Amino acid sequence: MSDFDTVSADGVGRHYGRRRALTNISFTARAGDIVGLLGHNGAGKSTLLSILGTLLAASTGVVRYGGLTSDAAGASLRARIGMLGHDLFLYPELSARENLVFFGRLYDMPEAARAADAALERAGLAARADDLVSSFSRGMRQRVALERALLHGPRLLLLDEPFTGLDQASAAALVGRLREEQARGVVTVLATHDLDVVDGLLNEVVFLQGGKRVAAPASAGTLRDRYREAMHAS
Repeated sequence: MSDFDTVSADGVGRHYGRRRALTNISFTARAGDIVGLLGHNGAGKSTLLSILGTLLAASTGVVRYGGLTSDAAGASLRARIGMLGHDLFLYPELSARENLVFFGRLYDMPEAARAADAALERAGLAARADDLVSSFSRGMRQRVALERALLHGPRLLLLDEPFTGLDQASAAALVGRLREEQARGVVTVLATHDLDVVDGLLNEVVFLQGGKRVAAPASAGTLRDRYREAMHAS
């Protein structure tokens, strides 16, 4: 499929028997938007990310990618999605370069080695390109994993708690990388508890509680203040 400039969820729900993990979630993200999914553990954030990434099918509602559904777009859609979850999907016995080249070849990139070197340069890890990932700090592994998710030039980037375990410098570097992708027109949807880090980064916030979207408060305080107000009001 051609590049898409919007991602929209329309009444999306996910049910497991009688348990409703998500109920009637709707929002639209446009090119360059960074959308935050905020809520307590178990609110449905990871489930929604999995649906957006086509790893789970919605029980109700539909997700559209530039007007097409995942069923209509098929494999060509998945080639335009990058995802970073709790598992970084890096092979510790391989070097940083070997990891990225491997994933580049999975995407049939004709110059995977060159793309890997450029990605490691952007991540500030060119000097460690041939070191085993097992020797890296959590922050360094996170940077490699983010470049892995971005290597094939996705139009939709999905991140599940990307700031977990990062120190202040690593978190700031990740924010900077996300702003670069924002300028490129990538739609980013991220779930996070690190409210202070993403305050000022997000174009839209989807507050979730118990699998349902709750209204955003009208107050113009900090993101943490708005989060507390939204959770308390619901």
